[in-house]
Amino acid sequence: MRLTILGGGGFRVPLVYSALLSDRGEGRITSVRLYDTDRTRLAAIGSVLRQQASGIADAPVVTETTDLDEALRGADFVFSAIRVGGLEGRTIDERVALDLGVLGQETVGAGGIAYGLRTLPVALEIATRIAALAPDAWVINFTNPAGMVTEAMIPALGDRVIGICDSPSGLGRRAALALGLDASKAFYDYAGLNHLGWLRGLHAGGVDRLPELLADPAALGAFEEGRLFGADWLRTLGSIPNEYLHYYYFARETLAAVRSVETTRGKFLLEQQSAFYAETAGQPENALALWQRTRAEREATYMVESREIADAGERDERDMAAGGYEQVALSLMRAIAHNERASLILNVRNRGTLRHLDDDAVVEVPCTVDANGARPLTVSQLTDHQAGLVSAVKAVERSTIEAAVTGSRSSALRAFAWHPLIDSVTTAGRLLDGYVAQLPTLAPFRS
Repeated sequence: MRLTILGGGGFRVPLVYSALLSDRGEGRITSVRLYDTDRTRLAAIGSVLRQQASGIADAPVVTETTDLDEALRGADFVFSAIRVGGLEGRTIDERVALDLGVLGQETVGAGGIAYGLRTLPVALEIATRIAALAPDAWVINFTNPAGMVTEAMIPALGDRVIGICDSPSGLGRRAALALGLDASKAFYDYAGLNHLGWLRGLHAGGVDRLPELLADPAALGAFEEGRLFGADWLRTLGSIPNEYLHYYYFARETLAAVRSVETTRGKFLLEQQSAFYAETAGQPENALALWQRTRAEREATYMVESREIADAGERDERDMAAGGYEQVALSLMRAIAHNERASLILNVRNRGTLRHLDDDAVVEVPCTVDANGARPLTVSQLTDHQAGLVSAVKAVERSTIEAAVTGSRSSALRAFAWHPLIDSVTTAGRLLDGYVAQLPTLAPFRS
């Protein structure tokens, strides 16, 4: 089977290839085609992957191309992890927002809207090419904002596009381990949107163990989300939020922390990864070692401002343990390719799962996966608080999609103005104008 990776020169691609190397079953991926528009990045990641495969018999063959149509023809699975505008665009997303006193995280709030506006047109073009050249391929979308991009691609690809994220499964796994449970046998009652969901139940042996976890400060302090939000707030909520909800529940504190440092997360990653690609170009024989060193620093500094606010300390090995999005992608591919029934938290069409949203809204919920694709499982309904926040952000996502499709400034302005983390129509207009001034692809939204 052939896997095509769009954004094949991306820094996290070796994680996907590592998961493929560990898959020794029949019918596994035997060919990986990397597609990217940047030849230097492609060459660097290609070197890393070949060094990962050194000494491993029958490792998937890696090829690289800058031709999208060539990359798509013959693909059984397409993994989309593109970053339109690169990390340079992310630094603009962050800085424009921060200069106006608004959080600019890449998928949450103003930064996420700007990211979506420049990414969606490219994602839609890609979806059209996949439908034409590889209509039987399954598309696994990791391109952020993942839920929004997945929903935008569905008209062209139908249910053959499925969005993934490692945050929900990572939360569930850490919560289960905090109680000494077998994480692989637990059922996680989790629901919401991508980067906006809550763990509302943790079922093992027919019993919901979440109340026990919420009542145990020591157990809550044993994993990242417990430390990030604090035992008191988690007991007040009666659930455990996805880590990205820290930006909503502690918005003022996070904004102050981010504005107090000279280097934003995007700028840090830009400088770090630019150094990696430059070093790898000069030392291709050391590509894997350079990548491993850079990755360790990247993971250790993830969401550092939020952890500092909560006095959560450094990430420990359990917080950073393997089983991220690459394992979700591998499990998804195996379930579809071999009709191996699996339960995974995915971004799919709602189909009546959450009554506050229509059937076509893409939600992030547990799903059963087999050769027919992913189908959402029954979960408990959202509380009024959760439903209100989810509905508000879904309206923002859809207005962003509408703006990207039509070029409508009004739709783009609504997206900014409606977001819960942007509390002023005036500020929304200034945000849009700020992004238009610095991002040439957003020129259609000029006033």
